[in-house]
Amino acid sequence: VADHARVTTREVCSQPGFDVRWRDVLATATAARDAVSEGAEGVVVTHGTDTLADTAFALDLLTDLDAPVVVTGAQRRLDEPSSDVPANLALAVRAAADDRFAPGVHVAFDDELHAARDVVKGHSNALSTMTSPGTGPVATFTRAASRLVRTPKRGVAVDPLADAIEGPADVPEVPVVHSGTGVGAGALERALDAGVGGVVVEGTGLGNVTGALGDAIGEAVESVPIVVAGRPPAGPTEPVYGTPGGAVTLADHGVTFAGDLPAAKARVALALSLAADLDGEAIEALFAPA
Repeated sequence: VADHARVTTREVCSQPGFDVRWRDVLATATAARDAVSEGAEGVVVTHGTDTLADTAFALDLLTDLDAPVVVTGAQRRLDEPSSDVPANLALAVRAAADDRFAPGVHVAFDDELHAARDVVKGHSNALSTMTSPGTGPVATFTRAASRLVRTPKRGVAVDPLADAIEGPADVPEVPVVHSGTGVGAGALERALDAGVGGVVVEGTGLGNVTGALGDAIGEAVESVPIVVAGRPPAGPTEPVYGTPGGAVTLADHGVTFAGDLPAAKARVALALSLAADLDGEAIEALFAPA
């Protein structure tokens, strides 16, 4: 690491990756902004891998910095054989010290740099777990050099949301309701009864749902915003099919489609947009590629 940058550290929180809270995400965004305002030329965030992609995307929504922000983690601890901690940390520092990767938030893992908008955890324990279905990495690295695969950029074309969110209490509960064989309206109805702020529906294919769920969405969209994502790991949601649960019918009901965002990231975007009190048009802009 010392070969690439002079590094100072700050501990924002100590949470397992599978139990990260909104207050941790917002505090990380504040810490990154503070570091850059104090003169840092790049920021590295270390994070557990389970929700690393969620946090990276949230940071892309919350900030718009003139310095690279690079999130990294590891699949094997330092006390395990062949730990990937040293390599991933060194890779993240190299990327954060390279002004080609600003603005925007990226994820450094296994000799690749991925855009925060696109990256997902693709395997439960493989060292190459971070992948970007449908797009691939932004850059690849060797010991001595790096190669841009595509142009780095911020993943959303909206103003940063951090200034509009006072604190974690502003972030509402946004559940994900899944469609599939035999799915009815029960899960959506229970979510609405619980008083959620919005709902993400993970449809099948291009963003279709069962007829029963589609009918329930038609009623629910009058009271809460509903975003429809697709189940496939790559490709957009598009209104093609009719019938009660088809995406054409859902579009007529007034849902927002998640585009190429998976349900997990659609949930992050919807929750933060509601916390920032965005209107419907601005919320839709979050789901359009920058």
